[in-house]
Amino acid sequence: MPRSSDTSGSPAGRAPVPAQEVTVLRALLVGLLALILVTQAAAATIQASPSSGPSKPNAAMRQARTLDERLERKLAALHRYRGTIRFFHTHRSLMSSRDPESASSALAHAERRARALARTVAALRSAVATRDARRLAASSPRAAICDVFGSYCDEAVAVARCESQLSPTAQNGQYLGLFQMGSYERRLFGHGSSAREQAIAARRYFVRSGRDWSPWSCRWAAL
Repeated sequence: MPRSSDTSGSPAGRAPVPAQEVTVLRALLVGLLALILVTQAAAATIQASPSSGPSKPNAAMRQARTLDERLERKLAALHRYRGTIRFFHTHRSLMSSRDPESASSALAHAERRARALARTVAALRSAVATRDARRLAASSPRAAICDVFGSYCDEAVAVARCESQLSPTAQNGQYLGLFQMGSYERRLFGHGSSAREQAIAARRYFVRSGRDWSPWSCRWAAL
């Protein structure tokens, strides 16, 4: 004998779910997802904090190794907190659910952490830039010249070797440094004690001359 069905079109024996229960279930699911997002962001922040293990490398090695790692982890945590904030902003119904205080508290916490992490990320980026600048300043004359001159690396190194034997402290009367630039040229294009500073000044002169080595007496070395 075929089963009978009710007048609402639902199969016999299955009562319709009240709309209020559907709303509550939806709010609970959304709230659970929000909690997961906040928890993941918090875990990322904890992982970004320096660990206190029993064996530690010396301070210089640790700083060199961890600056980039810390920046990467803080950026990941910041991304997760910002994702949580976007989640709350696109699910405004959380704010008017059965527990609006918890939703508002979670959002406020995510916003506070995002602001703090943004400041930390800015500081770490500045520290990384300073570290990289120091490394470049301390690089060998050839490495500094190639980094500054790019595709003209070989030509620039050949000219500098001829002019100064690749010595940043070379001097011949008024002519100083890797590229033996005179006092007038140094006033126009700059100078410095490091190989990188001298290479930057020489490149300015080189570009102003139409990417031509003719101002240097060792221009033939670039051929």
